[in-house]
Amino acid sequence: MPDGAAPVLDVKGLKTVFQTRSGKIHAVNDVSFDLRPGELLGVVGESGSGKSVTMMSLIGLLPSPPADVCAGQVLFGGRDLLKTDADALRGIRGKRIGFVFQDPMTSLNPVFNVGFQICEPLRKHMGLSKAAARNRAVELLELVGIPDARRRLDDYPHQFSGGMRQRVMIAIALACDPEVLIADEPTTALDVTIQAQILELVKDLREKLGMAIIWITHDLGVIAGIADRVIVMYAGQVVEQAPVQELFSNPQHPYTRSLLKTIPSVSGDRAPRLQVIEGQPPIQMKAPDACPFLPRCAHGFDRCAAENPARLAVGQGHDVACFWDPATGGPRHV
Repeated sequence: MPDGAAPVLDVKGLKTVFQTRSGKIHAVNDVSFDLRPGELLGVVGESGSGKSVTMMSLIGLLPSPPADVCAGQVLFGGRDLLKTDADALRGIRGKRIGFVFQDPMTSLNPVFNVGFQICEPLRKHMGLSKAAARNRAVELLELVGIPDARRRLDDYPHQFSGGMRQRVMIAIALACDPEVLIADEPTTALDVTIQAQILELVKDLREKLGMAIIWITHDLGVIAGIADRVIVMYAGQVVEQAPVQELFSNPQHPYTRSLLKTIPSVSGDRAPRLQVIEGQPPIQMKAPDACPFLPRCAHGFDRCAAENPARLAVGQGHDVACFWDPATGGPRHV
């Protein structure tokens, strides 16, 4: 990762709301982050924390209505993706930004063979002939570790295992050599052995191709092994950001600290009791005007109920949205 290089993706003040019968749900609230060339950025948080909605907001994958990306900038390649027309955005998706969806069972079209599904973006975005696209598709299947690739191009998704389907999804996302790959919990539906294989595959591909990757997950164990930097999301906002080693050794937000305690441990003669985070994430029917974690937090102050904390730098590349200082056990002096 080039030191001091300009971000390949720069997100500023992103806000997304959903219009429902009950009113507006504020799903993404003033999210800002960047992605540097060659970096793997981990995005973690519970289900419902806004991870996937944030990333789909970036590249226009949310249905509108009910979704409305109502504020912010997404700067990529010198343009704001939020102001890019639909045709141009379709040209960027799949070509310059690849997306691996969570469930390969439903993401692949069951009525087309995998060769057709890999060749489609190659012919549309790269202008390859049918024969050239097919040859490139063979290379891609070999790249992601699928044996007997040329023969398997004619197979349908149901003829592949779950792990192999996910490899096909990665091959499709990589087809046009994207600058950015967004992977939305791509190992969640797989058993641990296949998860490990997919993670090793992504590491190898990153080294070979040098692309920047956003990896969305609720599994901090996965992030520890692959990420350079981590952002922690809660209630549609970034509550902490840090280099991966710094986050694990010096977590600053009570939510991050709680998440880390939920990681199972096998050390010692007897594994400790698994920790849980009491309570539920909020359904935000209005823009947050207080700390959204306050109802579940053991360290709240009156100030936390009066205002939503802004992110504050607490170290090199480390910032946190919290008024509590774990070093003193009291409020931060800000």
